Amino acid sequence: MEILPEFKGTAVHDGWKPYNVYDCDHALCNAHLQRELTGIEENYKQQWAKEMNELLTEMKKYTDECKEQVKELDFEQIKALEEKFDAVIMKGIEENPHSLNLQKQGKRGKNPKTKARNLLDRFIEHREKVLKFLIDLKVPFENNQAERDIRMMKLQQKISGTFRTTLGAQAFYRMRAYISTLRKNSLPVLEGIIAALKGAPLTIP
Repeated sequence: MEILPEFKGTAVHDGWKPYNVYDCDHALCNAHLQRELTGIEENYKQQWAKEMNELLTEMKKYTDECKEQVKELDFEQIKALEEKFDAVIMKGIEENPHSLNLQKQGKRGKNPKTKARNLLDRFIEHREKVLKFLIDLKVPFENNQAERDIRMMKLQQKISGTFRTTLGAQAFYRMRAYISTLRKNSLPVLEGIIAALKGAPLTIP
């Protein structure tokens, strides 16, 4: 379908395996992970999940401050946060040793794991993707912006059912993309629309 055929940046997503075929850098959406951590904490009383949730929030606060104050990352601070991350992972392994996995049912297949162990293994296997936002300020903490960007398109489909022509759909998407880009770059939307109608759309500085 030619989705992201030329994209060479960092794709932030929920970890769905088919996304990995794209030839670009990848990062995991930490908002998705935090929701899963909350579920593990509430339903299975796992201390590591609570601590990891709090640590991700602490990391986000640190990177947000760096962005707001336009200052470079302190790699000593980054190292300290990464060490905390590894310590929480070790606590998770202690809480979820392989011996506690459910017994294998039947003769085929692997031993099924608990939901807590599955989530823990994802943090271990994809450590770099989880922490990508911590070492690169251009990478967002979550992919909520992408979901917000497509919300108006889905709302249009919900209300009208569909577009009558391909040309109309393309015009709508182009207009929404222009408005979204203005907002992301703190440019005035109304002035931007007026400028575009006059044939001189605002450019990104």
